[in-house]
Amino acid sequence: MALERTFSIIKPDATRRNLTGKINAKFEEAGLRIIAQKRIHLTKAQAGEFYKVHAARPFYDELCEFMASAPIVAQVLEGEDAILKNREVMGATNPADAAPGTIRAEFAESVGENSVHGSDAPDTAKEEIAYFFSGLELVG
Repeated sequence: MALERTFSIIKPDATRRNLTGKINAKFEEAGLRIIAQKRIHLTKAQAGEFYKVHAARPFYDELCEFMASAPIVAQVLEGEDAILKNREVMGATNPADAAPGTIRAEFAESVGENSVHGSDAPDTAKEEIAYFFSGLELVG
């Protein structure tokens, strides 16, 4: 096992419903530490830049609108195999397919409004962390 850092977003559907603490508790119960965190309200342009990898997909505009619809909580999680662990704690993208006890099984409203985002690989985690945080903000 390796100590890793990964990126996480608590999305607008969850912040609107005041679920930040409950979601963070799930990360911490799984052994992940929150080493950086900020609540921000993205513009549609900022959301578009962050999700530019999806620009050609049919859901891109809707995703950017949604991510700019209310504040998000951007954070960096650290722990043993943090990327995989975070993805396990989040659950499947489609809440209907998410395992019981996962964030998406408990809190997601739909496939699009699924409460959380998490990096899928080490390179992606580095890029996503750098988009939102400077090195000085990472307190491990």
